[in-house]
Amino acid sequence: AGEYRLAIELLNKLVYAQPANQAAKDLLADCFEQMGYQKESSSLRNSFLAAALELRSGIPAGLLPRSASPDTVRAMSTGLWLDYLGVLLDSRKADGLAFTINLVTPDTGEEYVLELSNSTLTNIGGYQAADADLTVTINRVDLEPVMMRKATFASQAEAGRATLAGNPAVLQQLMACLGNFDQFFEIMPGTKAAAAQPP
Repeated sequence: AGEYRLAIELLNKLVYAQPANQAAKDLLADCFEQMGYQKESSSLRNSFLAAALELRSGIPAGLLPRSASPDTVRAMSTGLWLDYLGVLLDSRKADGLAFTINLVTPDTGEEYVLELSNSTLTNIGGYQAADADLTVTINRVDLEPVMMRKATFASQAEAGRATLAGNPAVLQQLMACLGNFDQFFEIMPGTKAAAAQPP
């Protein structure tokens, strides 16, 4: 009857209760598809259509997009990268750790302080902590391989491209607390197993 929101509410509960019920998943996918077609916002439309695709055929497989390409990293500000590190931080691994790192990029004149406390990683631009555990001085051009995970601060320091003043062990602690996202996570229940089944 065109009451897709009501149908989604009912079918969503059924699919969560019975993730192997393919008939319910197909009908829910039809409703998601209709809702997606009606949305003006591309973000909403894509969310509905992605859920519909996943319900019908499982999690899409293939190569992951390369978000850390040299062009992307060059276009990313240092502050944005430090924010991204905060997103990657696994708070369970960081429990009980606390340190402060100053980051200086002389070629761009940027200064940041990075603080790990209460299982949260924060940064402030244009500021340096007087009592930092470590001060990293590295040109932005030499920071970019670190941002792409093709080098480390330690390897850049060994090559003479960075200086580490203080306790470099805090960098190892920080890197050990960073996680990686599984980009093949389920949007809808029961779809991960469907991706492994033969068509």
